[in-house]
Amino acid sequence: MDIVKGYEKEFEQLVEIYEKNTNDKSLRSPGVATIIVSGSKVVGLNSVKGMKITSKERADGLVMIDVEIEDNTIIPVPVHLCTGFLKKRGEQILKFNYIIGDNVKVKFKSHCILTKVEKLHHYMESDMYIGKNSFVVYEDEHFHDENGGVFVETITKMKVDENSYFASKFYETKTRVGRINVVMDIELLKNAKANLESKIYGREDDIIDIREVLRLNGEYSSGIAASTIFATDKTKAHVVNEAYGNAAYARGHIECNEIVKGSGVEVSTLPLLKVLDDKAELTHEASVGRINQAQLETLMAKGLTEDEAAEFIVNGLLS
Repeated sequence: MDIVKGYEKEFEQLVEIYEKNTNDKSLRSPGVATIIVSGSKVVGLNSVKGMKITSKERADGLVMIDVEIEDNTIIPVPVHLCTGFLKKRGEQILKFNYIIGDNVKVKFKSHCILTKVEKLHHYMESDMYIGKNSFVVYEDEHFHDENGGVFVETITKMKVDENSYFASKFYETKTRVGRINVVMDIELLKNAKANLESKIYGREDDIIDIREVLRLNGEYSSGIAASTIFATDKTKAHVVNEAYGNAAYARGHIECNEIVKGSGVEVSTLPLLKVLDDKAELTHEASVGRINQAQLETLMAKGLTEDEAAEFIVNGLLS
């Protein structure tokens, strides 16, 4: 691990918070590709064979990180991306650019550690190209401060080339959200596949906006975009799922489940399907409603309170 001189203390603080929240001790391992960002500085960097990571910090606070993986590279352990902010207030702006070659197999595990802030705008923009015949998984989990002062924007644009598979999992379930805006826009070429999954738990006066877009531009391309939102108290949640069937035999499915608890909740879901080729097929499912009453009653009969039963059911849905 290459730890930037003068930033050893920040590195240690972020690693300790990460390990406390995840029980994962792999960030210090020399065999694990790792990027650790604190505020507007890359404080730790480690690469592995077949992978090149470069970074640049600009005077205006923008952090730019390029990740390139060579053709025919298999990375057996997850690549870790850890971004954190240790000051009370401020702004963090990140720009990631991924170039993933042909015949690559890799899994990214991203963790956003924003647990010690009062007011923060965290903006992360990512561009990713995945070459032919590759298999890529990206898991993104967030940990925010409980006072609700975090505003997160994460914007991802991606192209998945022929015969490749991409899976995305975005989770914000263990701490308060604050305000969050997630955009995922994916173009799929011939025989490419994508599986997008988002799970978010809104509390108090959290604000949640999600937009997931599947552009099925190649023959036999397919994609699923599924989101689960549990909104409580005075949470406001707005979800837009889009699918465009632009090629023959393209298949797309979008699904949104919003579960509400509390009289002050405001939620909405909007599916948008557009077919430009008569051999394409798009489907959708959407539901908005309270927790299943029969399940609640069954758990309460076993001795749980209503709140405990509701939490048990929700944890099962969001895990």
